[in-house]
Amino acid sequence: MAVRWWSAVALILGLLLAACAPAGPAGPQRITLKMEEYRFDPATITVKAGQEVRLTLVNQGKETHELMIGRELKTENGRPAGFHQNFFEGITVKAERGGKAIDVRELMEEEEEEHGFMVVLEPGSEPVTLIFTVPADKAGEWQMGCFENDGAHWDLGMQGKWIVQP
Repeated sequence: MAVRWWSAVALILGLLLAACAPAGPAGPQRITLKMEEYRFDPATITVKAGQEVRLTLVNQGKETHELMIGRELKTENGRPAGFHQNFFEGITVKAERGGKAIDVRELMEEEEEEHGFMVVLEPGSEPVTLIFTVPADKAGEWQMGCFENDGAHWDLGMQGKWIVQP
């Protein structure tokens, strides 16, 4: 009888300890960001430093749209043109389209490379997934923006927040 009682106590203690143990590493955070005239959906995205992110971009609009994430709005000839601080600087980004790896440079307009990392999607194009891990030094609030048509998309409200929690 005493053996059964101790077995029950050991089982209960084991279950309690397992419940209190720290969780294992979380899987990737999967986010779908829809782009259309002239907004991002969702307009605010929150990610966690140290976590892998799988960000799928879908252009549901009738125009070309781009995604840039950064801080400190940059202007050229008085028009919004990107950010002075590029969120993706120093981050290794992989990309997939249709479940197959692609070169991220395929997603950028050549003449825009000096503006920092961006993804440009034509209307009706297949969605693209960016895969990256958010570094701890990127904690804080960033902005998302589309600067197509010499910044007109930004001016028309194609802006959002990208928040990195520590």
